[in-house]
Amino acid sequence: MKTAFPTSLLCLALTASPASHAAGYPDKTITMIVPFAAGGPTDTIARLLAQAMGNDLKQQIIVENVGGAGGTLGAARAARSNPDGYTIFLHHVGHATAPSLYRKLSYSSIDSFEPVGLATDATSTLIARKDFPAKDMPELLAYLKANKEKVTLANAGIGAASHLCGMLFMSAVGVELTTVPYKGTGPAMNDLLGGQVDLMCDQATNTMGHIKTGKVKAYGVTYKNAVASLPGLPPLASSGLPGFELSVWHGLYAPKATPKDVVNRLSSALQHAVSDPTVKQRLADLSTDPVAPNRATPDALRAHLKAEIDKWGPIIKKSGTYAD
Repeated sequence: MKTAFPTSLLCLALTASPASHAAGYPDKTITMIVPFAAGGPTDTIARLLAQAMGNDLKQQIIVENVGGAGGTLGAARAARSNPDGYTIFLHHVGHATAPSLYRKLSYSSIDSFEPVGLATDATSTLIARKDFPAKDMPELLAYLKANKEKVTLANAGIGAASHLCGMLFMSAVGVELTTVPYKGTGPAMNDLLGGQVDLMCDQATNTMGHIKTGKVKAYGVTYKNAVASLPGLPPLASSGLPGFELSVWHGLYAPKATPKDVVNRLSSALQHAVSDPTVKQRLADLSTDPVAPNRATPDALRAHLKAEIDKWGPIIKKSGTYAD
């Protein structure tokens, strides 16, 4: 026996909008994966954002540190997570360089994630051991070209911001220095302070304190403009390296197939966080800038990530640096 279905109910069933995934979201704790160890710049930024976003979402956001392999272990964990909005992922510019640096990735930086929004920008600084001979940028450039075989350039490991900045610097200067990779910023900085290595180009978050106390010699910032927190330190672009610019930006992602309305709710919370006065002040103390709220969006991050992948690919290929 067939059951008749009233035409009016059939039309209603076909035209009704599906229930919003975000209607009851979030109703439990959210995990933010950070692909670096606790205590570093990305971890510090993540905890500031997690607090402010959690206040807006009315749920706690806990930070889970999944370090190793230049951030790719944490990225892989995030890519495999359930796309339900309860796992999110914060990474810096290394998310854009991983496709070129690593020959074997278990995920795609673009296709395995839903962009939520850009979060922060930070300048880097070019520094040297305190007793390095060159007193300013013109002297440094001349010294490097005359003594490139003798000069050592430290970094915190493949994929680290200091590694990327060092590659960009060598490409801009046109010299190949002896690079010395470390397992983290701490050991690299310790050897620079101790005079075991000559140069490093790293986030101002890590270097500002040493610059202000005179423990290192500083040559410039990687922003195209001067930075208020480092008065008197010129942009490298105006000190002998025209066009040189590097921003250590951070973006927030969710696993691929996370519902769009959930992603939009997370983006709204991120916009709240980057507008929060307390977050802005704390980031300023770290020489880091929150992005404008209109950049804390999925479209802005999607476009920026693609542009950065295109920018870094040729630089990394030219350097011949790869990780298996």
